[in-house]
Amino acid sequence: MPPDVPPLRTRHAPAPPRTPSARRAATVALTALAPAAWGTTYAVTTELLPPGHPLFAALVRALPAGLLGLALTRVLPHGHWWWKTVVLGALNIGALFPLLFLAAERLPGGVAATLGASQPLLVAALAIPVLRDKPTARRWTWGVLGVAGVGLVVLGPRARLDAVGVLAGLGGTAAMAAGVVLTKRWGRPAGAGPLTLAAWQLTAGGLLLLPTALAVEGPPHRIDAGAAGGYLWLGSMGGLIAYTLWFRGIADLPVGASAPLVLLSPLVATVIGTAMGESLTLPQALGFVLALAAMLAAQVQPPKTTKKERT
Repeated sequence: MPPDVPPLRTRHAPAPPRTPSARRAATVALTALAPAAWGTTYAVTTELLPPGHPLFAALVRALPAGLLGLALTRVLPHGHWWWKTVVLGALNIGALFPLLFLAAERLPGGVAATLGASQPLLVAALAIPVLRDKPTARRWTWGVLGVAGVGLVVLGPRARLDAVGVLAGLGGTAAMAAGVVLTKRWGRPAGAGPLTLAAWQLTAGGLLLLPTALAVEGPPHRIDAGAAGGYLWLGSMGGLIAYTLWFRGIADLPVGASAPLVLLSPLVATVIGTAMGESLTLPQALGFVLALAAMLAAQVQPPKTTKKERT
């Protein structure tokens, strides 16, 4: 008789579980898609949207996306999350969006991007009283180098400073920094995922913008196909999808790792400008590498010290 032959396995062996470092890398990559999408805002605003309507652009970017998210999740805030949603929606959406569009209209992209790159430093400063998180010298250093790198990339000798645009850029950056810190502090209520949180805040921010946008600006006289496509992109990939990924990342990553990812926005804007025919000088290329290195360095977890080492 032939010897016994073990039966062939018809089922694949289960894939080995991902290591914590692999899970963290995946979370960082998904979270990074949000600021990468936001990096397209300047090009879309200047190339596709009707000028002179920053409030209307912010409204169209926020409210339809928020209402769509509510329709998909069918979950409303409850208890103290009503006022927390209003606060977060005002910071992350209601204040940020119009200030962002105003800065994009009144400043060269380089100046606006450099102001936005200061957000990790503002987050680090706010995290001290709000999160009881004391940033290390390493974190401050990479934050400063990130701003310097972005400045080298996008600031040129013809960069003009408009007072209203600068205040708008700084105000938007400060609002989002506060939103990041409070989102980390408050977390998410039970049963509410990142899509739900994004829908709540986009709706709240959109409703806050609605009366002002309609009373001060109103809709543009003409919205052509390009503008419609621009609004659609900003509301979908730059709005509901990006904020869902962003809030997911804020919950899972340390604030010192998530905040520096915003450096991707000006870097993506630079790549888009290069694709449209712009060229990089040597200082700009060095700045690009420096900003990218600062962002990546923030994702590296410092080695843990034991109690014996600390004493």
